[in-house]
Amino acid sequence: MKNNKTDSIKTTKNKKKSITEYLSKYKFAIFYYVLCVISAGACTFLYTISIAYSIECITTTRYKTAVYCLIAVMAFAVLERIITFFSNYFYHKYSNKIMEELNLDLAKQAFKLNSETYNNHNTGEFVQRIVTDPEKIVNSLASIIDYLADVIVAAVMVIYLMTLYLMTLNVWIALVLLVAIVIGSIIEINRTKVFGKNSYKQRKTLDEINSLTTEIVRSEKDVKSLGLESRLTTVSNKNYNRYRKIRYKTNIVDVGFWTIRDIIIKIFSIAMLILGVYLINGALITLATFMIVYTNNDSLINLVRNIGRISTNLVEVKVSSKRMFSLFDENEFSTEWFGDVNLNNIRGEIEFKKVRFSFKEYKLEPIKSTNKNKTKNPNLEKVLVNKNTVLDNLSFKIKPNTTVAFVGKSGSGKSTILNLMSKMYEVDSGEVLIDGININSLNKHTLRNSISLVNQFPYIFDMTIKENLLLAKEDATDDEIKLAIKKASLDEFVSSLPEGLNTKVGESGIKLSGGQKQRLAIARALLRNSSILVFDESTSSLDNFAQDEVKKSIDSLKGESTIVIVAHRLSTIKNVDHIF
Repeated sequence: MKNNKTDSIKTTKNKKKSITEYLSKYKFAIFYYVLCVISAGACTFLYTISIAYSIECITTTRYKTAVYCLIAVMAFAVLERIITFFSNYFYHKYSNKIMEELNLDLAKQAFKLNSETYNNHNTGEFVQRIVTDPEKIVNSLASIIDYLADVIVAAVMVIYLMTLYLMTLNVWIALVLLVAIVIGSIIEINRTKVFGKNSYKQRKTLDEINSLTTEIVRSEKDVKSLGLESRLTTVSNKNYNRYRKIRYKTNIVDVGFWTIRDIIIKIFSIAMLILGVYLINGALITLATFMIVYTNNDSLINLVRNIGRISTNLVEVKVSSKRMFSLFDENEFSTEWFGDVNLNNIRGEIEFKKVRFSFKEYKLEPIKSTNKNKTKNPNLEKVLVNKNTVLDNLSFKIKPNTTVAFVGKSGSGKSTILNLMSKMYEVDSGEVLIDGININSLNKHTLRNSISLVNQFPYIFDMTIKENLLLAKEDATDDEIKLAIKKASLDEFVSSLPEGLNTKVGESGIKLSGGQKQRLAIARALLRNSSILVFDESTSSLDNFAQDEVKKSIDSLKGESTIVIVAHRLSTIKNVDHIF
């Protein structure tokens, strides 16, 4: 069994994910998009050159040629708009497909993560990485292409200007232009390095803000009833202040770099214009040439700015990619693992053999290297920082088709036992067996289909009652649904609703009472008709009448399935076959 687990983990670790595999599927669409963007940029360049040439024609009284140039200007302007339409078409059509595939794959991976991973990370981390980061990547990549096209146009324009200066034997002016570009680019490269470091911190703080916001929205009634508005506002304010300071630091550093860059570029730009005036005065260039220089003077600053924008978006892509695909990193986000044994008919025998289990807390630390030259991005490893043993050397056996109960004080490990049965948690040592087979050997389909678990606080989805039930069994007939509802004592409530089974229950079942949520969850579990039914305090929110009805339903299942109950009310378990 250890080999299976090891192989599974190795497979996960070796599975390197990158944005390239998602982009390669649409390489032709991306090629056409890039071609459109570059073509639109070329039209802009030709548009500018045509205007400049038309000005030269006007100043030399070649009016007929000037008219032709202006017609060309109009043609390039129209063509640029048409090409831009097609580039937008390719972008919106295929960027949404890429984002959809990223979102879906990340969501699938999130389902594979084990419960320990969810316990050690907050909700915001998953929401941001699954929903927000893919959008940032796609938008940043599109921006990179757009800015790259602008850089090409600006570079061609700058080369054109340099050629003009070289043709007038003003080599020093061309060198000044080149030095301005180099200095501006160096400033942008250093800015993006600082931006990258701050961006990681900014995203992490935003994860915490989103987690707290989600919790506040979901617990709105508790917040109000306990008068927690002021306290939670204070906590939220601290999070927002921390985010604001990091964002402010990022922005102010950017502004500082941009200010220095723009001042230097502006000084060089004005210097070139002044030199241009002297050249006209010395009859070394024509007025039309000077107009070209003057009207395209911003090409220099646009070139450097767009190099910086490309660098910024590359950092965004790097940050988002690292955050997204870290979900596939076993070191940071541990996944569930299963065997390959398939069983068609589960009898429902459960056995624990010398089981030990602890709740563990880890942190990621760089792997210590013996090399003197430390790498900038060292590999990380999990380091155990805290361990709380809940079960030690636990052994028991549950016979097939019997009804058993677990009773004990809070924190004694009752719910932990249920989670170990369904492999939500993994044992530190010992074995958990179903029908004499270690659950680590069973494949996911066999294990999860053989057990139906009803928690104390079940999650009800923002769907209709019927849709919530069909999640458990997609092909369930109306008769099966009615029977499950009746067994869960939910039939009277459903019949009282104007829309009956088609009533929407709201997010987290907000429109239902605690007891109605639990009865719906019980109906959902009964509909699956699993060999093993597990009830974890699933009648705690029911009134006495509903509890009696559900108890009768559970009693009626005796002998048909293995039933495991965790309960505090002795009346709920008085008819069970065995009590642990």
